[in-house]
Amino acid sequence: MKESLLDKFMSRKGLYTAFWIIAIFMVTMLIYYTATLQREVPPIPKVVKSTTGEVLYTSDDVVQGKGYFQEFDLMDWGTLLGMGAYMGPDFSTLFFHKRAEYLYDYYGKQKFGKPASQLTDEERAYIKEIVKADFHNQTHLKKSGVIYSEASAEAYKKNVEHLTDLLVNGDPQRAFPGGVITKEEAEKIAAFVDWSQLVASTIRPGTQGKIGQERTWSNNWPHEPLVDQDTGFNSHWVSLWEFLALWTLTIVVIFLTYEYLFSEKKGQKLEPALKITSLFPSQKKLLKYIPIVTLLFVVQLFIGGYLAHIYTEPTKSFIISQNILPFNVIRSIHTQLAILWVAVGWLVGGLLIAPWVANKDHKYPWLVDVLWAALLVVAVGAVVGLYMGATGQMRNVWFWFGNEGRELINLGRAWDIGLVLGLVFWFLLIISLIRKAATNNPLVGTIIWSAFAIATLYIAGMMPLTKVMPNFTVDDYYRWWVIHLWVELTFELFAAGVIAYFTVSLGLISQKTAEKVMFFELFLIMMSGTLGVGHHYWWQGLDEYWIAIGGIFSSLEPLPLALMIVEAWKNKREGEYSGKDFKFATPFLWISGSAVLNWIGAGFFGMVINTPTISYYSHGTYLIMPHGHVALLGAFGYISIAFLYMTSRANALANGWEWNDKPSKWGFWLLTIGVLLFAIPTLIIGAHQTRLAYDMGYYYTRTREAVEAMKGWMWFRILPDGLMILGGLVIFVDLFKKTFMGKPAKIEK
Repeated sequence: MKESLLDKFMSRKGLYTAFWIIAIFMVTMLIYYTATLQREVPPIPKVVKSTTGEVLYTSDDVVQGKGYFQEFDLMDWGTLLGMGAYMGPDFSTLFFHKRAEYLYDYYGKQKFGKPASQLTDEERAYIKEIVKADFHNQTHLKKSGVIYSEASAEAYKKNVEHLTDLLVNGDPQRAFPGGVITKEEAEKIAAFVDWSQLVASTIRPGTQGKIGQERTWSNNWPHEPLVDQDTGFNSHWVSLWEFLALWTLTIVVIFLTYEYLFSEKKGQKLEPALKITSLFPSQKKLLKYIPIVTLLFVVQLFIGGYLAHIYTEPTKSFIISQNILPFNVIRSIHTQLAILWVAVGWLVGGLLIAPWVANKDHKYPWLVDVLWAALLVVAVGAVVGLYMGATGQMRNVWFWFGNEGRELINLGRAWDIGLVLGLVFWFLLIISLIRKAATNNPLVGTIIWSAFAIATLYIAGMMPLTKVMPNFTVDDYYRWWVIHLWVELTFELFAAGVIAYFTVSLGLISQKTAEKVMFFELFLIMMSGTLGVGHHYWWQGLDEYWIAIGGIFSSLEPLPLALMIVEAWKNKREGEYSGKDFKFATPFLWISGSAVLNWIGAGFFGMVINTPTISYYSHGTYLIMPHGHVALLGAFGYISIAFLYMTSRANALANGWEWNDKPSKWGFWLLTIGVLLFAIPTLIIGAHQTRLAYDMGYYYTRTREAVEAMKGWMWFRILPDGLMILGGLVIFVDLFKKTFMGKPAKIEK
């Protein structure tokens, strides 16, 4: 029978070829868009002045203000163009809205002799057209400069006064104690914030006067009824096609997976399960990583509980005064600890696997100790820097050793460099062994080169190396390279290779099936994950075509991975029924949980917020929290924990120690149920905020009054947060006892 084109595509060779074709194409496109980036980003004007010639601020003020904005980590309190944390205001919208309010008053008094609050509906409609003309016809964002009307110049001065008071004296209603930023620093920050307001409110050149095409630099974000600013037809059109594509391709992926990947199960022999009687010296040295990683995890969970309390009662301190533990500083530590414990856990996994693959150990096993010490220095130094930098105790060296203030990649540049060196050192340790292996199958090759990508891609977030990136839009472009391409592309590639390797090594899936599923997974990851970074670019200053690019490439990659785990579970159950003693139930439980939570967090909750129409109104709201938290644990955290349990289990087998899976299962289910319950209140609060953004404008949805009505759901978080903290403690104690307090197993007579 002649082989069809589809048969060729779904063969091992076809999938391997398809992966490289899509990888080359997607990376080429990303390089092309990056090379043309400067042509579409909003410029920083040399000078902003009024029609009277008064200079309000210069480009140097904007750049300096951006530095202060980062130094004091305001992105972990509020947001800029919707990017950041959800406690404080969106600074861009704050200036936008208050400028509009002032113009209503100004022109109301000028035309009718009364403020906006006293205008009739007819008078207000007349004034609205004047205000819209001030925003869109009289004010233009150009590199040569911006000229404000007299009214807008006065509005800017009022905004400076408001923001200066807020930053210097604090905002207790939104958990900002103040007392760190000086008046002069706040005024520079105001210049930077006003630039972002210009990005959000001025019309992009080339679109003026074109019916249905006129839009601001931020693609009409945020929704502001005072100037009739709202999302356009293209967002709805892309959202429609995104849902249709997702629906159709999901059916296609399910069909192809079962028809071509799992249909060849009969007659295929499973590899014998991994048998461990001893550990290599370098593997023994990994044991000291276990308590450090789990301790960082537990501390992160406790900090999450602290932040939840402050979200609920921002005017009150929780155990420790907010003057000592400010919200923005602690949130930055919370997110950075997540990156640290997950990353180090993955390093453990790579170092554990390498000697097994090569069937030999490192020539100098003590290098694993060097890496451990280096990572410990980076972790401690980074946390101290995050705190001292944002609290104003490192004013002269904040960029190098403090809090760099770019959400999720906050580490000072010295700690950035230290982390990259540690990752590169890790990669060299792995490849120095695996390249000597007698057999180098595709599963191992995937692990090697994804490890290389993990080690090097983080560098994208370090440009320029020695100073602050002047333009926020360009800065955010590369920031998302790290956040999205690092964790949602290279980490996913590493996860696919590792999970495939383990399911084969544990005797659960045949080598042939695992390779084909993995290549199919790699194909989908590269197809959706590379240009999928574009869904972060819709509202921060890049052009409108990113809405189409980022919208269409959706979260399909977790699906075949979940299906592979289903098949592995079937094999596991068959093995148990046939009397096989499966010694790696706990590590496999965490790997399975990873696949399921990955699909729920990255796939399901990702699609909740990923369509342009929903993202336009939900941008920077609680609706993003379920995706971020469940996906972090599912896609990365559970695999990190699986690596720790795999290391501990291997040590127990090598020493002949007893092993009880029950405490491990308690930790797993407490954490899993907790994070899924966490999604309920945050979804409800986020949906409430999104509706308010649609009905009343984005400015209102970011006020404290908007979320105060949801306080009951905020208090509900005690239950999921408590379960997750308890689960983390169980995991810490369980792993510590199993790793360092093992007892000889009883010999059955």
